[in-house]
Amino acid sequence: MKTKLLTIKRTIPETYIPKLDFFKTEEAIKDVRDIFQRELAKELCLKRVSAPLFVKTGTGIQDDLAGTQKPVGFKLKHVEDKYVEIVHSLAKWKRYALSKYGFKHGTGLYTDMDAIRADEETSHIHSIYVDQWDWERIISKKERSLEYLKYIVRKIYIALKETEKIICKKHTELEPFLPEDIVFIHTEELEELYPKLTAKEREDKITEKHKAVFIIGIGADLKSGKPHDIRAADYDDWITETSEKTKGLNGDIMIWHPMLKHALELSSMGIRVDKESLLKQLKHHDLEHRKEMDFHKKLLEDKLPLTIGGGIGQSRLCMLLLHKVHIGEVQSSVWPEEVEKEFEDKGVILL
Repeated sequence: MKTKLLTIKRTIPETYIPKLDFFKTEEAIKDVRDIFQRELAKELCLKRVSAPLFVKTGTGIQDDLAGTQKPVGFKLKHVEDKYVEIVHSLAKWKRYALSKYGFKHGTGLYTDMDAIRADEETSHIHSIYVDQWDWERIISKKERSLEYLKYIVRKIYIALKETEKIICKKHTELEPFLPEDIVFIHTEELEELYPKLTAKEREDKITEKHKAVFIIGIGADLKSGKPHDIRAADYDDWITETSEKTKGLNGDIMIWHPMLKHALELSSMGIRVDKESLLKQLKHHDLEHRKEMDFHKKLLEDKLPLTIGGGIGQSRLCMLLLHKVHIGEVQSSVWPEEVEKEFEDKGVILL
């Protein structure tokens, strides 16, 4: 074990000293969560709803992420031959909920989503426990545009900036660092700017320059023949060509973390698939058999509303605004033994 400890990559910067102690951190975590969800709901006209921790297997509601992670599941004792899976996210469940609860155009919902991603590769920004605000809002056919996507992103950024302002005013050990505005760039532009860099390196490069960036069009193949990153076929629309002759009505909000010196993804979001884009994306990923699943059938039969939505990491946001360098400082999870030892040696509290 000692030999292993000498060879692992450090997760805590050598000079790092937390700005908030344990008790102030716990108080500030609650403040960030309370303030941001209030500001987000105000900006996007959202109502909070209760959400499931698990969903029935085989309905098509489960978010299969990039198709590589196996969900944690179990058999129900009280319902014969029924299995359920702990959610990866609520990307598709939310469209059901908007229809079921009678939400109207221009309004939407948000919820606290808790997930277990057992196959997740843990790091200073990744945990097997995922907590995020999942949100979804009903839009019109006309609003399925790049301009509307940018409009919503800017409103989310307003909520983020206001949260930072209030947090720093209450917790004076912290100083605001978010830029005034968020910058938009398409993955195709990013590849042209930095053709020799990997996708992750491109994200870091552009986010270091602008500090807050929304990267558009994640999922479709670029000129290199590869996508910037893989996206599921059945929630975000990454295949539709926009008025700017680029593909994609989705993207990620990236913020430069001043202490970690790299980009931190706060949100993956986008305008959701309609019938046409769903069929194209299922075909692209060779998943056309999903058309017979309950969720997909309802969408193809126009029984679900057109929407925009996404997830915003709760622990990621706390980590950013409270100037923390490891997600384990703001959430309780399970970590490798060497990570626990590093925190102990450094005198930093791991929750």
